[in-house]
Amino acid sequence: MITKNKIVYAFIDSQNLNLGTSKDLFKNNLQIYTGWKLDNKKFYKFLSDKFRVTKTFLFIGYLDQNKNLYKFLKSIGYTLIFKPTVKDDHGKPKGNVDAELVLHSAAIEFKNYDKAIIVSGDGDFRCLHEYLKKYEKLEKIIIPNKFSESNLLKEFQNYKLFLYREKEKLEYIPSE
Repeated sequence: MITKNKIVYAFIDSQNLNLGTSKDLFKNNLQIYTGWKLDNKKFYKFLSDKFRVTKTFLFIGYLDQNKNLYKFLKSIGYTLIFKPTVKDDHGKPKGNVDAELVLHSAAIEFKNYDKAIIVSGDGDFRCLHEYLKKYEKLEKIIIPNKFSESNLLKEFQNYKLFLYREKEKLEYIPSE
């Protein structure tokens, strides 16, 4: 009997991933997490090797000045889904990709994959996790660090992987 290889797609909230890995975190003026720079190429390979991901969607806010970054990410293999950005109260660009990630994973791409990996520790995706679990399509929830995990995700313990535990494999090391 030939078993069908399962088709696995990854859906990445790029801002949650990048801030969750790179930002130092403090509690009561004590540093509880030291940020590090994620190597996007290593992360793509990690998803492919560890989970046999066949398509990797990266949801990201669009900024003209980042065209070279987008070109690089596409060249690695990411499928980029852009969100127009707006400026927040401090003039910083913001591109909330939550709706796009949910739409792609739960509707547009839903019939094209057997299992989904959601990369974000954001509690806003709880309903998505519940939906994917109900249809037996939730493979893994990858959370950047244990401090960026929403309390709303506590019931998904069996699905979680904390990325900071993979830092040695995934950290960007500039070549000298």
